[in-house]
Amino acid sequence: MVEMLPGKSAFWTMLMKFEIHCLSWILPISLMKENTVRIFVTGAAGMLGTAMRTILDKDPGIAACHSDLNPGEDVELLDVLDYDEVKRRITDFAPDAVFHFAAETDVDLCEQDIDHAFRTNSLGTENIVNICMNNNIKMVYIGTGAVFDGKKKEPYTEYDIPNPGNCYAKAKYEGEVLVRRFLRDYLIVRAGWMIGGGKKDKKFVAKIMEIMENRDSVQVVNDKTGSPTFTFDFAAGILKLIEMGKCGLYHMVNQGVTTRLEIAREIKKLKNYNCEIVPVSSAYFPLPAPRSDSEALENYKLKLLGLQFMPHWKDSLKKYLQELDSY
Repeated sequence: MVEMLPGKSAFWTMLMKFEIHCLSWILPISLMKENTVRIFVTGAAGMLGTAMRTILDKDPGIAACHSDLNPGEDVELLDVLDYDEVKRRITDFAPDAVFHFAAETDVDLCEQDIDHAFRTNSLGTENIVNICMNNNIKMVYIGTGAVFDGKKKEPYTEYDIPNPGNCYAKAKYEGEVLVRRFLRDYLIVRAGWMIGGGKKDKKFVAKIMEIMENRDSVQVVNDKTGSPTFTFDFAAGILKLIEMGKCGLYHMVNQGVTTRLEIAREIKKLKNYNCEIVPVSSAYFPLPAPRSDSEALENYKLKLLGLQFMPHWKDSLKKYLQELDSY
């Protein structure tokens, strides 16, 4: 009979636990458990959260907990700055992943209230990071093309170095830094000019449509470029990356770089508006927060992997306008 060395049993137990932990880290969430996948969503009442909620609630294989500072139907009240409450709610739900969508996205408000910007977008993210780190939970964080200074002529890739130029971008980038520094199992997905919200849309598309319906002319900025990112495409793309077990940083925008002027012209064409569109420089609309000349992104890593599943922005704009017409 071979005598086991002292402590050997404990060593093998520890090694087995380590191997299981590593396996759970690299496997897609869908393969980690035979039961329902559990996803906790912050910011579920926002533009992206609403799009994600629509998808998750239709999937019988997913159990989702939706939370937001502005609760509503199927969305529970939660302030991501309340660490103890966030910790209790997440640990009680025991999710496989946390989709952290809660953020202050009003760029000018962030510039006017710096404390609010960093409190919400950095400290709120830090709370989620700590909880995911201590409970071995995958985290999905939403980044922004605004983290770049806009001096590059070509679209930015995941390998370009950020240099944020306003308080919103600085606070969001600090969130990225926290996620990358303290977590192993994470997805940071950068979006461009986010478009969506449906009947609650108060952003560029809804505003331009309202003006075109009620006025003879509208001034639209023509000297800033970016990458439209439709919420329904972006939400579906996040779930594809999760299903494939991807981790790390990804850009995920709709195909095509454009200006707000071109978006307005496309809306006019699709809706047959008679409103005249007048091109103007950004100086025509002075704003509290500086904007970079370009926030254009390239889905470079997706391209390298042969995963070009994001549609062209013109195709998604047509789909979105049809959605708005249905209300």
